[in-house]
Amino acid sequence: MAKLVIDPVTRIEGHLRVEVVVEQGKVKEARSSGTMFRGFEIFLKGRDPRDAQQIAQRTCGVCPMDHGIAATHCLDSAFGVSNKIPKNGRLLRNLILGANYIQSHILHFYHLVALDFVDVTAVADYDGADVSLQTVRNFIGSGALQPFVPRYEGDYRLNAEQNRAVVTSYVEALRVRRIAHEMVALFAGKMPHSCIVPGGVAVRPTEDKIAAFLWRLNECRKFIDNYYLPDVVMLAEAYPDYQLVGRGCGNYLAYGVFETTDGETDLVKRPKLLNAGTTTRKLNLAPLDMSKITEDVHSSWLDGEARHPSEGMTVPNPKKENAYSWLKSPRYNGQPHEVGPLARFMVSYAAGNEKVRSILEPYVEELGIDLHDLPSVIGRHLARALEAKLIADTLEEWLLQLEVDQPAAIPVSVPDSAEGFGITEASRGALGHWLTIRNKKIENYQLVVPTTWNAGPADAKGTPGPIEQALIGARVKDVENPFEVVRIIRSFDPCIACAVHMVDARGNRKNIIRVF
Repeated sequence: MAKLVIDPVTRIEGHLRVEVVVEQGKVKEARSSGTMFRGFEIFLKGRDPRDAQQIAQRTCGVCPMDHGIAATHCLDSAFGVSNKIPKNGRLLRNLILGANYIQSHILHFYHLVALDFVDVTAVADYDGADVSLQTVRNFIGSGALQPFVPRYEGDYRLNAEQNRAVVTSYVEALRVRRIAHEMVALFAGKMPHSCIVPGGVAVRPTEDKIAAFLWRLNECRKFIDNYYLPDVVMLAEAYPDYQLVGRGCGNYLAYGVFETTDGETDLVKRPKLLNAGTTTRKLNLAPLDMSKITEDVHSSWLDGEARHPSEGMTVPNPKKENAYSWLKSPRYNGQPHEVGPLARFMVSYAAGNEKVRSILEPYVEELGIDLHDLPSVIGRHLARALEAKLIADTLEEWLLQLEVDQPAAIPVSVPDSAEGFGITEASRGALGHWLTIRNKKIENYQLVVPTTWNAGPADAKGTPGPIEQALIGARVKDVENPFEVVRIIRSFDPCIACAVHMVDARGNRKNIIRVF
């Protein structure tokens, strides 16, 4: 028996510690631990509610638009304007969020995950004219191997030409991510601190901005079609065993995302490109009931009891016995649920979503994957790539529906007292914000983020979280080089960035940052 500690897990957002116990070559136990405290719920208290959609965007450095959308839906709800958002406001929110999705998905596959499967050093002897390969070769030849090392050494199965192809894509992905960021900036202004506001979006679309967005979108679509999807398929064909590795908890939840009509107050019932609901591997869809969500803190360095997020508390206790994570343990109907692109595709497929079915089925057939076996390391990467294509193709439709020079927002006012919640799908999964207003100030604010769902610790019943369950049973060939473990973890695209703070558990200042 061997106990492995990976701290931190690299090539993810934030600080995640994972402990696994390996017995006879298999993971017997797993613990996922968020090691930094997340205090946004605390310092939002007492502020003007309209600060929330700006401050909440700082929750994450990769998906600030997702938090901006969730916070703004939350304020729309509390201010009583959810069904009054102008058409342009809905479309612009979709365009901003969709562009951020594209950037995030490309980032995850190429710059966080690909190095688990691709031997970058295979281009060391390359002597051709390809600029991308030559750039990487110059790094390797000079001995400056970062950011490609250090790493666990995997069982690299791609041949030399395939390795070179993915490394070329790796470098090209940097350019395409910049273009996707520019798409966000065209309508959002900045990321974070964008012009997404309660009541809509504080910008009017113009012909120039539409044209500028469209040509950038076409660059992204070409990359997704000609690089991203082919590379994911090539990886899946080289690693067919990973189509059965990293199963997880077997339950899937999605809030739905990208509203397609105006005028519906209920966020859950609002028609969307990707559906809301829950399912299992049997693809038996169940409607989403927001009252069934709770957050357990049994294994968290937080005091309290399991509560619905609308009544949630964030009371840190770093000395709590038997706790091992700063993350809470969200549960739906008392059970852990995986969230993210895989969950969105599972729920939408179960709901009969024709766009999802038509894009998923050909790839599932090509790779020989049973739909019920889609939950896996490869399934998560495939769902993420296909989602990028679905969103990129649909963004053009929404872009051409914009009404030039028409307003995209309505005036709002802060009520004396109100409650609200906002849900959306971040690139990594289901994202919810809950708000209580008293005397025109924020009395309580709670965020339940995707990685809290996926990477949360065991609950009071001892049931492990989704990542923990995905690790249990995994084979580990060499305990000194557990590349199998990190491949499973990274397939979830964990993001602990929400936890970043500037003081230690005793309240001492750790550093001073001056911005000039």
